[in-house]
Amino acid sequence: MMKILAGCWVLVLITIFLPSVCRIHAFSYDYSATTECLIEPQRAQYEGGIIANPDFTHGVQGWTVFGQGAIKEGISKNGNRYIVAHSRSQPLDSISQKVQLEKGKLYSFSAWVQINGGRGNVAVVFKMSRGELVRGGKVLARNGCWSLLKGGVFANTSSRVEILFESKNTEAEIWVDNVSLQPFTMEQWRSHQDESTDKERKGKVRFEVRNANGTAMEGARFSIKQTKSDFPFGCCMNYHIINSTDYQNWFALRFKYTTFTNEMKWYSTEKIQGQENYTVADAMVRFAQQNGISIRGHNIFWDDPVYQPHWVKNLTSEELQKAAAQRIKSVVSRYAGQLIAWDVMNENLHFSFFEDKLGKNASAEYYARAYQLDPDTTMFLNEYNTIEYSSDEKANPFNYKTKLDEILSYPGNQGISAGIGLQGHFGSGQPNLAYMRSCLDILGSTGLPIWLTEVDVGKDPNQAEYLEQVLREGYSHPAVKGIIMFVGPANAGFNSTILADEDFQNTPAGDVVDKLIDEWKFQTKEIKADGKGSIEIPLFHGDYNITVKDPVGSSLTAFSYKMTKDVTRDTVHLRINA
Repeated sequence: MMKILAGCWVLVLITIFLPSVCRIHAFSYDYSATTECLIEPQRAQYEGGIIANPDFTHGVQGWTVFGQGAIKEGISKNGNRYIVAHSRSQPLDSISQKVQLEKGKLYSFSAWVQINGGRGNVAVVFKMSRGELVRGGKVLARNGCWSLLKGGVFANTSSRVEILFESKNTEAEIWVDNVSLQPFTMEQWRSHQDESTDKERKGKVRFEVRNANGTAMEGARFSIKQTKSDFPFGCCMNYHIINSTDYQNWFALRFKYTTFTNEMKWYSTEKIQGQENYTVADAMVRFAQQNGISIRGHNIFWDDPVYQPHWVKNLTSEELQKAAAQRIKSVVSRYAGQLIAWDVMNENLHFSFFEDKLGKNASAEYYARAYQLDPDTTMFLNEYNTIEYSSDEKANPFNYKTKLDEILSYPGNQGISAGIGLQGHFGSGQPNLAYMRSCLDILGSTGLPIWLTEVDVGKDPNQAEYLEQVLREGYSHPAVKGIIMFVGPANAGFNSTILADEDFQNTPAGDVVDKLIDEWKFQTKEIKADGKGSIEIPLFHGDYNITVKDPVGSSLTAFSYKMTKDVTRDTVHLRINA
């Protein structure tokens, strides 16, 4: 890293016209990730960042023992050098290096790890100056190949921090190679988001207009208006919307995608065994359809024992099997073809009510059944704390992928259109965006669509700012294909992240959401064609109405255009009979 910075200073001295060359080279974010286990590790990201001796070219120099174990140098058959933590008796017995963190910066971490026996989780741990242990990421490591551990941490204070590795398998050695810790300022992080947004959410189009005789229509005036966005950005709704015109107007003015908070859940539609009632859910579906609002189905089953219908909790296994079979048949058949997604199993990593009662394949079997009943709808595993909280061992990205792989490998499930549902319930305080982004990188490497399904932020004086950070992070990430917020107006009973007060006037969080809605769509404008009768402009993916005004005869020609996700650059030739 020092070499890169030195090079930048040389460039600045030689020519002041290229300052961005250094900034981009030194600080662009590396979104790459893999869940594959490789025979040889890949190079350290950012050339190691602020880590000393990141690739162990100089043996174990710069690294020390943490705990009661020992360290030694390892060399592969191909001559690759790495470090080994051995003779371990405690989970944190490993290698260590101290680094200086600066307050307000985000730190992207990566390393390649393996263990020398079987498989087991390896985590990176940041030991803060006061002794607090902050886990910054985890990976399932194996024997005989290298796995990428990717994560990150936000520095709340400036302090000297010790980087450690943790494995509860104390009989195994921890092998580590190509470690990286790269700092980014919040301004640089925002620049990554803007750069990715331009790349992932927009395409560039060139319109060339000619007269009937083939000559360029110089000075033609284009008026461009976006009528629909291709990126799903929406908000949940609840039963209050049925009888509140103000709530309906507030919602329909802003959002074209939604999830019902509770109204489709089993405990809402069958409060008494055998007495199904879809009156409320049906009314909400009608409102959404009348207003062109797409619906995510939430949810078929919730694996948390606490949230089962009260009569379900004491059923025998045989009785539960029959009741659950009726439930899935009833709700999925009723709304088949009307929804864009189903959260088939909610919080399946944290809880196991159905698996405990019906066997380990219960979830997989319900995915198979939902797919049979509604084959054209994307089926999601919906989970919390995968991106929000780095210390939740149950829901880390690798555990998520392992569970989803189990479900999709079940006989009959290979053809399912599957999606990754990450709830995104962030608490108060600064969100760890570095960890969030690394998790999206890891799960994005699966190629499956990721949705942030229930985004909200805890009460905090800076709540609006933090909500904006999370939404920007999700919207800009290449792997994220949709966002639904679990927020709303106070009038509808929302009390965590409130977008509007009792009179439907915006809160600061509501101002943020409205600002982003406007920012993430093309603003209607008129553009004058050049001497070749052409204009070139970046457009958000979506549908557009375009009119061209003849500068001489003042005639208007209207047409529609769609900028699709698979187009980075397009050219449209127009011939107008003025």
